[in-house]
Amino acid sequence: MVRPIKTAVFPVAGLGTRFLPATKAVPKEMLTVVDRPVIQIAVDEAREAGIEHFVFVTGRNKAAIEDHFDKQFELEATLERRGKTAELDLLAKGLPRAGQASFTRQQEPLGLGHAVWCARQIVGNEPFALLLPDMVMHASPGCLRQMMDVYETHGGGNVVAVEEVPWDQVSRYGVVGATDWQDNAFSITGMVEKPKRREDAPSNLIISGRYILQPEIFAEIERQEPGAGGEIQITDAMIRLMAQQPFHGLRYRGTTYDCGDKVGFLAANVALALDRPDIAPGFREALRKILSGHEEI
Repeated sequence: MVRPIKTAVFPVAGLGTRFLPATKAVPKEMLTVVDRPVIQIAVDEAREAGIEHFVFVTGRNKAAIEDHFDKQFELEATLERRGKTAELDLLAKGLPRAGQASFTRQQEPLGLGHAVWCARQIVGNEPFALLLPDMVMHASPGCLRQMMDVYETHGGGNVVAVEEVPWDQVSRYGVVGATDWQDNAFSITGMVEKPKRREDAPSNLIISGRYILQPEIFAEIERQEPGAGGEIQITDAMIRLMAQQPFHGLRYRGTTYDCGDKVGFLAANVALALDRPDIAPGFREALRKILSGHEEI
């Protein structure tokens, strides 16, 4: 029987240096795309996919994330007193239920693999999802829900979401090799973390920030030496695990916005705003005014 995925890990310990000075006192995961923090978008995606336990790997100065996923009695009492039921319902919708959120610390910035390893005691001996909040996946159904379908169809194993990029960009990412395509899913034949040369990349399919992993990954991370950038890379641990377990890829249906990058963050705001019927008409008009003053665009 396929073990269900009920736990998701969210690495949120990064310093957000690419967004200074905005992230000097505010966690980068709390920057908003329209009116939702980036971390809320990832949690909502996980909840849609059936996740029941949300594990946040935090660092220093990240208390705002924990506060965001808690009740705020003063605010709620004020909204209730003023009869703002829509706002109250919106706050309640975004909250995990009591006991569904766990927080642990990554004391040093040693890489994504190390951040995942920090969650090992909370996750336990169960398969789990891993979502990188910086990567906003604009899709319906959500990217993780699409991955769950692949996981169930193939009877378990490990699943990685991918997307195509231009060949001159593959050196910036983890890259996978693909075979045995079935619709948008395939078997992964190999992985390379940030290949230095184009000929070292097995394809132009990059790992895009969503994973379903078996718990054996923790042992592989623990014995992993620092890799690209001097960090403990999750890709290197997955390469070792591939010798023992199958890995499947999914070229998911949707668009990825890298909200750790200024251009990606702005693009995500535009895309999600245009998808909102409550603000899209006014936003389109505002965009026309902006673009009319920039004929060179």
